[in-house]
Amino acid sequence: MAFPKNSFILLFVLICSLSLNAWAKVDMTMEESVEVYLGDSAGIPCQYVFSEQPRAFMIQWFVRNHSSRERIYYGDNAQQIVDDGTDFTGRITVSNIGDKEGVLLTIQDVQLTDEREFFCQVNGMAAGNGEGKTHLRVFDPPMAPVIEGVHAGISVTNELPSRIASCEARNGFPRPNITWYRGISPLTPTHGQINVLILVTRESSGFYTVQSKLQYKVAKEDKDVLFSCEVSYYVPGAVRTAESKGINITVHYPTTVVELWKESPQGLVKEGDTVEIRCQGDGNPPPPFTFNRQQEQETALEASDDTLVLREVTRGDSGVYQCRSLDLDTYEEVMGDMQLIVHYLDPALVVPKDSEIMFKGESLTATCNALSSLQTFTVWFKNGQQVGTGHMLFLQDATYDTAGEYVCEVTVPSLPGLHTSGSVHIIVQGAPQMKDADKEVEMEEGAGKWMNLSCEAHAHPLPTISWTVTGSQSWREVLTSATEHSTISLVSIKVTSDITAFCNATNEMGTEAKSFSISAIPMVTSTAPYSPAEGNGVIIVVVIICVLLLAVLGSVLYFLHKKGKIPCGRSGKQEITKENPNKDGIVVEMKTDTKTEEAVLLKGVNGDKNGPNDQ
Repeated sequence: MAFPKNSFILLFVLICSLSLNAWAKVDMTMEESVEVYLGDSAGIPCQYVFSEQPRAFMIQWFVRNHSSRERIYYGDNAQQIVDDGTDFTGRITVSNIGDKEGVLLTIQDVQLTDEREFFCQVNGMAAGNGEGKTHLRVFDPPMAPVIEGVHAGISVTNELPSRIASCEARNGFPRPNITWYRGISPLTPTHGQINVLILVTRESSGFYTVQSKLQYKVAKEDKDVLFSCEVSYYVPGAVRTAESKGINITVHYPTTVVELWKESPQGLVKEGDTVEIRCQGDGNPPPPFTFNRQQEQETALEASDDTLVLREVTRGDSGVYQCRSLDLDTYEEVMGDMQLIVHYLDPALVVPKDSEIMFKGESLTATCNALSSLQTFTVWFKNGQQVGTGHMLFLQDATYDTAGEYVCEVTVPSLPGLHTSGSVHIIVQGAPQMKDADKEVEMEEGAGKWMNLSCEAHAHPLPTISWTVTGSQSWREVLTSATEHSTISLVSIKVTSDITAFCNATNEMGTEAKSFSISAIPMVTSTAPYSPAEGNGVIIVVVIICVLLLAVLGSVLYFLHKKGKIPCGRSGKQEITKENPNKDGIVVEMKTDTKTEEAVLLKGVNGDKNGPNDQ
């Protein structure tokens, strides 16, 4: 240690002052500790109060270095010196504390190695001397904790706690602590249940790295629990914590319950469907499954993992299906089962079958039945129109309109995919029947014209139609056609006089006839009787037309005369000659009721206006 010049003299003076002033004292005040973050500046105050004013003054700062002290600063009334060759050379300064008696040691860029005890010695010679110390504490938070769980599954059947995760907090000062959590509950070491292994490493840099490994005896309830670790560390004036992320561990536990259910189709199953049956156990990992029917326990059904597929099922596939699992750790077998019902609807059976012959006026009851595992609903149709509901159809007092195809449709309301149908063909047998056969059809037609008559007869067996025509020799059958239940015939007749025609429909069951009466109407030009009133009317119309023509001609001539187109005088007259009125006469041929013919000559406008009776 280097001493300043005249130090021995000052030391001698100090010893003398102490001997002369044995009762003099100095009150020292220093903080127990000062806390600071790594890299920051630290200030250590040293306050003192002398009982009497010193004549000479000296202050020194020391730092503990292992078991000894090392001076880092010296100051008196004449000089202030920072000792060379120490860890604090160039990083410390000493200054007065305001208006108080004391000094402040300031350390720049605090290092981890600066965490020591600092001593402040004050010597006031005869006024007394004193010493105080402060512990400098340095802090640096660790990095965020890193947690890593084991990747393999952990079985609940393990007798001892198993390692499930590790947690690491690096580069902290002072040493951080690690706490484990299951969910939000902290874990404390428990014999046979929880073990915590801790490894603390002091790095060459002076930082601490803490590793913690958790050994835990897992249970089935831990499969959905999150495990995490929390690191706690000191900072100036407080304790802070940092939490890791939560991890889930894979827990292996045996199967205790097996469930079996129908995955598809949704709802009821019908014949022809593809059925998927799934099996699931509550163990982890899922054990292998085997499927079988209760009636065939020795025969395993072919399945894919946990799914059994039955294609195009029939009612024979109905029954109890079982799923079995074998735990490979405990060798215990667990079974689940379910009931499968395949619903069906047989083809419709209609009675009478295919076709049935009825006589006119008879009654018939047709039935339609289809065997089904569910309640059915039956509707009867004819020509697309609904004619009845229920499995029985009543046909009463049959007519030819009763004949036809009757279709019964059977459905299952609770399972729309099930439906079937059947049919019966009804044939009504009897004598021919024509509409309004009891009434004579009366018609009129002009003489000389052709007229078409049609006749339709319903019957089974099909009737044949023949015609009888009186009053005309000119007639022919132009069309004959037949349907399943009727025959149609069309004839064309030339009306030459009053005609009576008969349509006769015949089959082995009987005959039906229908009559037509046609009145021949004479043509207007040859058969209308002469009427004087009608002749006078024609003459009046002709006269009016001639007068109008003369008026128009006169107007044209007057107009041309005014324009000078026609010269005046006798030399310019145009002579208009009249033709023989007989040449312009109009001849109308009339016939009387006695079929005598008369020719009447209607004179021209200037001719004889007498009626035909006066000639």
